[in-house]
Amino acid sequence: MNLIEDLEWRHACKGMNGRKVPQNIVERILKAVSLAPSSLGMQAYKILVIENEQLKEQIFNEACLQQPIKGCSHLLVFTSYTQITEKYLDDYFRLIKLKRNPDDEWCDNYRKKIESFLERNQNNMEAWLTHQVYIALGIACVAAANEKVDSVPIEGFNKDTLNRILNLPAQGLSTSVLLPLGYRDPEKDWMNNQAKVRKDKEDIFEIIK
Repeated sequence: MNLIEDLEWRHACKGMNGRKVPQNIVERILKAVSLAPSSLGMQAYKILVIENEQLKEQIFNEACLQQPIKGCSHLLVFTSYTQITEKYLDDYFRLIKLKRNPDDEWCDNYRKKIESFLERNQNNMEAWLTHQVYIALGIACVAAANEKVDSVPIEGFNKDTLNRILNLPAQGLSTSVLLPLGYRDPEKDWMNNQAKVRKDKEDIFEIIK
């Protein structure tokens, strides 16, 4: 399918049947997510890929009473770092050197730019870090649709409880959004075969020449 057909096919799947998504397909979706745009190229997030049925059951019971949590094949938990530490920057520039081999002067200058940006935006840091996660989420939804895998972004969960279950504060992380991946169950998915409700393009786009 082409991109528009993929997006016409996908919908917010409200009920999944528990069938496993083949690992090679999951890997392609995750590869697409790893290629998502990211401010400063920093990818200041971590995505937990949960297959464990007991853990999904616990998340359902304690943090998010939504059927796709239990019915999905893989639950992607998009988390963002709560701050950018010196160690994070050290690791990032180590990776840049490995991939691009820039000279020390370039690295020093670029690091100063990043540090200046972070200092100027300290009051908005949580919002900025969370925004990066949602770029990756969008890519995940499109990649899943391309593979004919259903998904549904979920924000309606108890964040503090989920952070506790996954021991995220100890890692300097906090949950932003969930994305179950799986296959639709027509009997549980009330959105199945429903017409898409989208505005006309004239109501979304304004062309300024």
